[in-house]
Amino acid sequence: MSDRRKSILEAAAQCIARNGVRGLRVHDVAQQAGVSTSLLYYHFKDRDGLLAATLDHINGTSSGYRVEGAGEATAFGRLRAHLLGEIQDRDEVRANSIAWNELRASAVFEPEIAGPLARTTGVWETEIAALVEAAQHEDQVRAGLDPKATAVLLTALVEGLSGRWLTGELTAEEARARLSDAIDSLVQT
Repeated sequence: MSDRRKSILEAAAQCIARNGVRGLRVHDVAQQAGVSTSLLYYHFKDRDGLLAATLDHINGTSSGYRVEGAGEATAFGRLRAHLLGEIQDRDEVRANSIAWNELRASAVFEPEIAGPLARTTGVWETEIAALVEAAQHEDQVRAGLDPKATAVLLTALVEGLSGRWLTGELTAEEARARLSDAIDSLVQT
């Protein structure tokens, strides 16, 4: 990805985190990224293209800090780290989480976001399902669990706790503790 395209996507995620999807103006994204509006349209065709690319960017960035636990010795440790990585008191994590939650909520009212959102969510669920399956092979997760269904539950739980963290109902520490407890009770042998 070119540096220019990356800076546009970072600007779009920041604008969404600051003003929401409904408040997103292509002109504001271009201004924040330091590019012309025409260059933005060249790269993304239209606002919907920008939103879809921003979802991919957020998912890719999130994947980076989710795998910080990749060095864990066990598949279950990697699963836990991958999920807990979504809730951290870091500016980048917070901004991406706000933007993701905003895009998820907006997909209800803007169906053109629903397809890209389902696709990026599917990528995340596939990562989680693979970790659940690997942990099953290591006898760290109940054998009878359906990895895909478990991934849907775990990612939905992360999104729900993330929303409560972002609105101040829970601290990051409290949200991570609830998530950790839930992971243990849902999947461990």
